[in-house]
Amino acid sequence: MADKFQVVVIGGGPGGYVCAIRLAQLGLKTACIESRGSLGGTCLNIGCIPSKSLLNLSEEFHKVQNLSNKGIEIGEVKLNLSKMMKSKDKAVTILTKGVEFLLKKNKVTYFKGLGSFKSQNEISIKDDKNKETIIQSEKTIIATGSIPVSLPGIDFDEKKIVSSTGALKLEKVPKKMVVVGGGYIGLEMGSVWSRLGAEVHVVEFLDHITPGMDKEISNEFMKILKKQGIKFHMQHKVEKIKKNNSAVIVSTKDKDKNLTDFECDVVLISVGRKPNTIGLNLDKIGVQLDEKNRVKTNKNFQTNINNIYAIGDVITGPMLAHKAEDEGIAVAEIIAGQSGHVNYDTIPGVVYTTPEVASIGKTEEQLKEKNIQYKIGKFSFMANSRAKAIDDAEGFVKILADEKTDKVLGAHLIGPHAGELIAEIGIAMEFGASSEDIARTCHAHPTFSEAVKEAALSVDKRAIHS
Repeated sequence: MADKFQVVVIGGGPGGYVCAIRLAQLGLKTACIESRGSLGGTCLNIGCIPSKSLLNLSEEFHKVQNLSNKGIEIGEVKLNLSKMMKSKDKAVTILTKGVEFLLKKNKVTYFKGLGSFKSQNEISIKDDKNKETIIQSEKTIIATGSIPVSLPGIDFDEKKIVSSTGALKLEKVPKKMVVVGGGYIGLEMGSVWSRLGAEVHVVEFLDHITPGMDKEISNEFMKILKKQGIKFHMQHKVEKIKKNNSAVIVSTKDKDKNLTDFECDVVLISVGRKPNTIGLNLDKIGVQLDEKNRVKTNKNFQTNINNIYAIGDVITGPMLAHKAEDEGIAVAEIIAGQSGHVNYDTIPGVVYTTPEVASIGKTEEQLKEKNIQYKIGKFSFMANSRAKAIDDAEGFVKILADEKTDKVLGAHLIGPHAGELIAEIGIAMEFGASSEDIARTCHAHPTFSEAVKEAALSVDKRAIHS
């Protein structure tokens, strides 16, 4: 007799496991299926967490090399890459085991294996030995995330031609690395290997990096990364990538049809991700996909099959772990008869380079496109006492507010701890705050957050320290 569950979540990433826990909290008998063998999905295993570990460790390595400029003199600094990778792997193991404990604590049944639909109410789970278990489900949530996209005709070997997965596991520092794509992931991983000693070249098809980001921030970001030694080749299209015994050749064509070959040890292809719906048997049960192979859903995350739902990277919207988490909680509450909701206007995006870049709400370009009249408040970290005191003062805070109502429409930050500072703007926007609300809120001194207050004051041209 097959086990019966009220809800089954296929996928144990940030969206899936959070959804499963919330369902269980709401009193529903819940199962979570994960094929990887460890919970946490791409984010925890081969994405957000290990990359942030390496970003932090590589930044520490860079700082130690430059401490003598600040009066702290030490001996020769050496990189032990193997130890650094073990430190990264340890953080991942601790966190994945922690998620497993959370499922157990909340009485979620956890199945290790590849989940697929046998019918609308039957789920097949095949483990690593191909042993099949069938379970029954009243409602099922697809939360299988996304996988890296390569270029046409080019396959990842994860040694010389790598995705973000391979870039997290290199066994030695490449002398030269080419990053194809100037988005968040490519720039983060490029920063890691640049700080550890690689010569990094970024090849980008567009005329700017970080597509979709506020252009002023994007331009400032590129200036800073250039100062750090990363080389950019804009409006270059990759024509082919070839491996030989000693190197990889990346052949490109620029906007004037000039051909350039880049010879490197490793090429990181970072041109985006696609929904991971392989092997789910969605066609068998008739779940509809859109033109980008994303699962089609309504505002309640419901597919065209009324007892099947989908969240996270497999549906429309930014492919972000925190977006998937919020959707997981929302769909759990909807299934339980509550009014789950996600405010897509207040989902922040962060690039965890040094300095960090963070964004929320509308960009200037989007406001212009919609013909919305707005005011700008800007404040440089060069005028922030905490940033100056610790010699970490690159970048600025930019707040966009409605010209008539002063309601905050968006904010864009580049500078120290931008990923933490953006949360204040998120709360303000969630409550429909004006820039004056932020400006009149007392901020502790000396802190980086004072730059947010000063940017809010600057919206009405009354910043104190600039």
